[in-house]
Amino acid sequence: MASDNNMNVIERKAFIFNRQKYNIYDGPGVRTLIFFKGCPLRCKWCSNPEGLQRKYQIMLKPTFCVGCGACVPVCPAGLHSISAEGEHRIDRSKDCLGCHKCTEACLYSALEVAGEQCSISELLEYVEEDRAFYEQSGGGVTLGGGEVTSQPEAAINLLMACKQEGFHTAIETCGYTKKDTILKFAEFVDLFLFDIKHIDNDAHKKLTTQSNDNILEMAKYLSEINKPVWIRHVLVPFRSDYDEFLIRLDAFIKTLNNVDKVEILPYHTMGKYKWDELGLKYPLEGIEPPTQDRVKNAKELLHVDDYKGYLTR
Repeated sequence: MASDNNMNVIERKAFIFNRQKYNIYDGPGVRTLIFFKGCPLRCKWCSNPEGLQRKYQIMLKPTFCVGCGACVPVCPAGLHSISAEGEHRIDRSKDCLGCHKCTEACLYSALEVAGEQCSISELLEYVEEDRAFYEQSGGGVTLGGGEVTSQPEAAINLLMACKQEGFHTAIETCGYTKKDTILKFAEFVDLFLFDIKHIDNDAHKKLTTQSNDNILEMAKYLSEINKPVWIRHVLVPFRSDYDEFLIRLDAFIKTLNNVDKVEILPYHTMGKYKWDELGLKYPLEGIEPPTQDRVKNAKELLHVDDYKGYLTR
């Protein structure tokens, strides 16, 4: 169980949208993942669009909905309505209150509320359940999102509590934050999973709505303070999958002295249904995942095999 000396950090709330056990991809060993809500970027390929906004959101599964209207009278915010044609409509100009009355009224599991407020003690208890797996596999806890640095107080308190329990800690970050925030995280983070969305600034703006200047500066800063990093790059056809950009990214990575691993994450459409459930238009409609040959090419240009994985420092 969590030790009593965590009492000074357990009352803060984290706004999350998912938690996941037995993950073997986001850091070494078997890991527990906590996904924080809110992100400063708007990546067109985002597979977790329910993590972009730091608020409760209704997700509607149209194929499950029978248009019964049971959700309409119980919603205190008045989000739901059924048209004359029987179409379930959600007024997304209004904010969901996160009360779950609509999901409780729905007999067909057509509705879901994305977002929950969790105390640090609650999340720590969830993490604590798999202590044996961490110890046997060299795993631990990874915080992601959304963007975990968008909730620094809650995230750092959770990381602090995890370190007090002896757990290995990692965060997945896009790096779009302030230097002093990164420094605060660094005190309690063993490994940074650092996403570089695009090396070209103009392309980065088009694909994420933000410049990459700050992101690359944060990557350099983590190198300066010698915090272990895995660099991650999503390979998107017709967006980031160009040899010119991959060669430039490789040159940048080589300026860093703290990179233990480089990962190519092939673009996929497995999260597209979430855009639909949130009533959003999917930005990359028609773009297919990269071929195995293009993935292999990217790995070669980024010299993925030259990196040896996570190193204990």
